Amino acid sequence: MEQMLSGWLDDIYKATIYKDRWLVYLEGLGNTLLITVCALVIGILIGLTVALLRVWCGPGKNGLQKLVGKVCSLYTTIIRGTPVIVQLLILYTVALASADGLVVCIVGFGINSGAYLAEGARSGIGSVDPGQMEAGRSLGLSYGVTMRRIVLPQAVKNILPALFNEFIALLKETSIAGYIAVRDLTKAADGVRGITFNSVPLYLAALVYLGLVIAITAVQKRVERRLAQSDRN
Repeated sequence: MEQMLSGWLDDIYKATIYKDRWLVYLEGLGNTLLITVCALVIGILIGLTVALLRVWCGPGKNGLQKLVGKVCSLYTTIIRGTPVIVQLLILYTVALASADGLVVCIVGFGINSGAYLAEGARSGIGSVDPGQMEAGRSLGLSYGVTMRRIVLPQAVKNILPALFNEFIALLKETSIAGYIAVRDLTKAADGVRGITFNSVPLYLAALVYLGLVIAITAVQKRVERRLAQSDRN
């Protein structure tokens, strides 16, 4: 038992402290968080825009609105229907071949995230009573002002679960960034594993991912409680 424990401690030492290998994990974690946050911001902007356009281009609209609606629907269908790694490889080798791998990851994950957030945002907006829009228009407010000041604030609490779920999914999806030569947390851990010939680096990476997911989930619950309290008040 003591020999096994000693072996584990030696593996942990070699995978972290020896030759300051913990700095490799730190660099990978920094890239992972940078990609996740930046891609989420891009995804929110794309997703909200697409969702609003699809709501605006609902049934009974004119030719231009129908065309815009079909383009938005095609975007979500293509992005959601193809693997994100394939999308990254296409961007890395064709569309953004001259760009840095980190930029490709941010753009690629942002575009992918936007398609999923668009559906969540559209569902959240659709959950608001249509009478809210009618009430705003009857008061003389324009469609845009009514959507921004009346409908969207009510839709936020329904969109938040999808947003946090996408945040968590995006965080874990960044683990494939190594396919296009970006040293994220997973790539960093795998590099150390290749040097030390033990699996401790992968366990450490898994624990970091788990800790981040638990932290994000805790923030989500806190925000949802605040929104529930504000509704009661």
